[in-house]
Amino acid sequence: MDNNITMKKYHGLGNDYLVLDPNENNIILQTKNIEMLCRRNFGVGADGLLYGPIMEEGKFKVRIFNSDGSEAEKSGNGVRIFAKYLLDKGYIKEKKFMISTLAGEVEVEFIKEDGSSMRVNMGKPSYAGAQMPLSGLQGEIVNAHLKFHDNDYNTTCLSVGNPNCVIMMEEITPQTVKVLGPYVEGAQYFPNRINMQLCKVINRKNIAIEIYERGAGYTLASGTGACAAVAAAKRMGLVDGNVIVHMQGGNLFIEIEEDETIYMTGSVEEVGTFTLAENFFA
Repeated sequence: MDNNITMKKYHGLGNDYLVLDPNENNIILQTKNIEMLCRRNFGVGADGLLYGPIMEEGKFKVRIFNSDGSEAEKSGNGVRIFAKYLLDKGYIKEKKFMISTLAGEVEVEFIKEDGSSMRVNMGKPSYAGAQMPLSGLQGEIVNAHLKFHDNDYNTTCLSVGNPNCVIMMEEITPQTVKVLGPYVEGAQYFPNRINMQLCKVINRKNIAIEIYERGAGYTLASGTGACAAVAAAKRMGLVDGNVIVHMQGGNLFIEIEEDETIYMTGSVEEVGTFTLAENFFA
């Protein structure tokens, strides 16, 4: 291991992450380092950073950080990217394996041998307020009216390993989500902040979402956001169990089983390898 800091960059439908491998880099990870790396005009640029693999009891663990340096419990695109990295670096050779996150383990199964497409078991959604957590709200928040920025919105709150607020709208735009996003993310209802998806139901097998992620802002795609939006729409009786989620960066296929287990199928692409200048963190 030398003193040069080298990392790989991947994206899942335009939602990009840096992978910093502690087995290949001698660095003590700090919030300010993550912020610097993810800044698009001053660093490498990314929506977040994946730190791993960290080996614990023979399992591959990853820590997931947002671009502001805060740590996320889970990320659908992040898990897919990390799985692709493990394959690319020769850490794993199996078609199906487990990855540990702060929110627990997820099962990944490669569809293509090169790891560019995979299916991930994202677990079951929870509508319990304590899972997000929620403040000043009682019971499950499903198809409820909540006020943000002086307006009422049709809202469903749920956890898919991380907290999400799904707002149903007849029309959605990037501009709308960018304006509303900060008000929802930091609303008093959500003491730990929250991810927001604006959701338009196209038909029973297709929805479109615009995404504002906690700690990252506007993003082109989100795996957990897509899962949350489909789960919310299905809970409201608006979609069936198999749904294509249309996002600015591309599409994900989400399946919800009868027991509410969510499966996400999507792609990952490698961007490249980056070696930092020696004085980058100076």
